[in-house]
Amino acid sequence: MRTISTTSITALGSQVADFLDQRMIILFQENVPPELADYCVLHDGNHLEGEIQVADILKIKDEAYQITAVGEAVNQNLGSLGHITLSFDGSRAAELPGTLYLEAKDMPALEPGDAIQIIRHS
Repeated sequence: MRTISTTSITALGSQVADFLDQRMIILFQENVPPELADYCVLHDGNHLEGEIQVADILKIKDEAYQITAVGEAVNQNLGSLGHITLSFDGSRAAELPGTLYLEAKDMPALEPGDAIQIIRHS
């Protein structure tokens, strides 16, 4: 097993629940522009160790989600800004360039301190 990315949630914006209802989480590093902070799950910085690929696993706490599609800008945006959208809809085709698509399972309850990892079974 190889870790591709790891970070920890530091804060939840006041409007995050609106996106959870749409099965989405918007991740952004703590340096998020103030006008976007209310909509984002903030984290302490990204440590990207390679390219995210379909079939990798995203873990939040102890919940694991298979990655079903990777938008063309996900790796660049996560590496440079710590900013991507997680969509828990099971899409097999990436419709939006900055979105990481995950299997359609129940979404986790989020709280500061939770770890987010992307791992690859090699």
